[in-house]
Amino acid sequence: MRRSLIARAAVVAAISVLSLAACGGGSDPLSSGGSPAPASDTIIIGSANFTENQILAEIYAQALQAKGVNVEKKLNIGSRETYFPGLQDGSIDLIPEYTGVLLQFVNKQAPETESNAVYTALEAALPGTLTVLDRSEAEDKDAVVVTRETATRLNATSLADLAPHCGELVFGGPPEFQTRPDGIPGIAETYGCSFKEYRSLDAGGPLTVSALKNGDVQAADIFTTDASILANDFVVLTDPKNNFAAQNVVPLINKAKVDDNVRQVLNDISAKLTTEGLTALNAEAASDAKPSVETVAKNWLDQNGLG
Repeated sequence: MRRSLIARAAVVAAISVLSLAACGGGSDPLSSGGSPAPASDTIIIGSANFTENQILAEIYAQALQAKGVNVEKKLNIGSRETYFPGLQDGSIDLIPEYTGVLLQFVNKQAPETESNAVYTALEAALPGTLTVLDRSEAEDKDAVVVTRETATRLNATSLADLAPHCGELVFGGPPEFQTRPDGIPGIAETYGCSFKEYRSLDAGGPLTVSALKNGDVQAADIFTTDASILANDFVVLTDPKNNFAAQNVVPLINKAKVDDNVRQVLNDISAKLTTEGLTALNAEAASDAKPSVETVAKNWLDQNGLG
């Protein structure tokens, strides 16, 4: 009888442990959720939490898969502050990045702004386990954007023109833009522009666009390739003092996952990417048809002979 009770208790305990393990996945996009660890030759591809970056990650994923590389996707992770630790601890291996903001993330004192200088400095500043492959011509910068009405009223075509009026304006953007070196602190230091208020919205997404259109904010951080700029006749203020460094799209990858095949695939993509192409990708994703990022990525790969 005692043996029977002990055996029964052991079974109950085992079931309890399994139940707890099954409940431990959570909603963290960097968590494996209890699923088996990927094979050592699998490349885990991540993305930030905005459409363009998700499309680029899909382009990387589909192109690598077409060349026989095992991939796993963890898209829509969040801001750089959220996903970069995953690159360091191996939770993800590859992500589409932008040279200037990445350089300033790993070296807040980096003075470089020109494209080649930024890329060279970035290569030297990255942690030893990470590297960047070829940078593309394609560039997508943060920009201070206003409505046509505001630009006309303030006679502003540049950040320098806006500076005398910043104290009258509410600024909208993602939470991280408020503290990044080239965000609000950089604009204040470079142009003497201190806004009346900062409203945390999203990364150039529908919340930011809506707030700017409706006048809830009078200036906003929107990426220069965003389709909403043309669609709403917004004005991108020029940056004559180069607060925003060059932002070329570049694959950031775990060095251990780079072989000749992976390098060739990703470099071929970079060779084909252009700024105009990025703008077109965003416009396609924002069109009335609302295609998935997978579809937009596949279309681009097919059009560029990389499918």
